[in-house]
Amino acid sequence: MVNHSSATEFCLLGFRGSKELHYFLFTIFFFFYLVTILGNSLIIMIICIDKRLQSPMYFFLGHLSVLESLITTVIVPMMLSGLLLPKAQTISLTACVTQLFLYLALGTTEFALLGVMAVDRYVAVCNPLRYSVIMNSRTCTCVVIVSWVFGFFSEIWPVYATFQFTFCKSNVLDHFFCDRGQLLKLSCDNTLVTEFILFLMAVVIIIGSLIPTIISYTYIISTILKIPSASGQRKAFSTCASHFTFVVIGYGTCFFLYVKPKQTQAAEYNKIVSLLVSVVTPFLNPFIFTLRNDKVKEALQDTVKRCGQLLKD
Repeated sequence: MVNHSSATEFCLLGFRGSKELHYFLFTIFFFFYLVTILGNSLIIMIICIDKRLQSPMYFFLGHLSVLESLITTVIVPMMLSGLLLPKAQTISLTACVTQLFLYLALGTTEFALLGVMAVDRYVAVCNPLRYSVIMNSRTCTCVVIVSWVFGFFSEIWPVYATFQFTFCKSNVLDHFFCDRGQLLKLSCDNTLVTEFILFLMAVVIIIGSLIPTIISYTYIISTILKIPSASGQRKAFSTCASHFTFVVIGYGTCFFLYVKPKQTQAAEYNKIVSLLVSVVTPFLNPFIFTLRNDKVKEALQDTVKRCGQLLKD
């Protein structure tokens, strides 16, 4: 019997290329990260202080902004530091486990919340008279808590199963964070069964949260088309446009990344899709939910005016 020793730390190769390219990428990703944190923090702040935004839709949007900020913070700071280092970045086994768990748990929570937001839009458009009764504060708080708890508990076993393997082929990860697919490539064990189970779990989580979204939007579109006036149709659709746009971007990127039987796909492909999930989508979130939402724009303008008056005084 061969005695294999497992890696206790990993080297992250990050992005290939010259120092100049790394500095350029650092500048771009730092800008994206800064705008993401400031933009999502601004959304959270105006939702908390503006009375016009004290409704279930914006309550859920606030939690979505928190999730987007956390997801990008789990990945981007380490990626940025790696771009400035002259050598490959190292990460301990404990830090690798923590990063992977937080990344997957926060992502799963976001999927659950997107499903909840779709149902909220269905009730608002299709049952407006009962909206305040159905989507009361207690219901909203409960479904948000369930989303967070589900997201974190559902990823305990997948992360545990990933790190039960012996990583003896190498300790070099061809990625900018502890990606599960690249970790499985380093294992000396047979990972096919675990990969298939992880695939099934990804299908259940993503499709499971997508089903209420599809059903909700089927009813929403049907209801909007029955509205006789074009202005009424535009007004009804405008309440759902931001969420629908975010759903298309979020689910589209994650389908390419996670819903596949083989977890160990090409590293370059994995990096690109991971960048979309952890950098681009959180960056777009503030623009999607502010530029397409009149109430948020009005609240933002009023907040800027108040801040300007306070500075003058």
